[in-house]
Amino acid sequence: MVCLGNICRSPLAEGIMKHKINASDIYIDSAGTSSLHSGSKPDKRSIEVASKYGIDISDQKSRQFTVSDFDIFDYIFVMDKSNYNDVIDVSRNQNDINKVSLILEYSSHSFAKEVPDPYYGGNYGFETVFKLLNQSCEDIKIKLKQNDK
Repeated sequence: MVCLGNICRSPLAEGIMKHKINASDIYIDSAGTSSLHSGSKPDKRSIEVASKYGIDISDQKSRQFTVSDFDIFDYIFVMDKSNYNDVIDVSRNQNDINKVSLILEYSSHSFAKEVPDPYYGGNYGFETVFKLLNQSCEDIKIKLKQNDK
């Protein structure tokens, strides 16, 4: 799960996915394309909206996406086209590129293709982002189960 600073959207996506899928079955993590917030906890508004839905993301720490993430992860879900381009820019080959997609491409209920950055908005933006990510993560979970068959 990748966004710009790894303090708003991608920590929510990580927390939601971990809530939906047994963490012992699959490794889920998040990162930012920027190192600006490296080592920081998620934005308090992300922590609050996740908590509202019974998900604790308060122990997460921001980190920057690295080339080695292509070796660790089978899927790399990015929040918007800017993050997509930043991740593609550090890819080494077509195999790396094939792992990267916009997270909302997996949502069966959203016409949007990009998760808006709620950082400069109020609490309502975080609620909207949570709902978008929750549905997309549910659809990803279903797709992953289908791929296991």
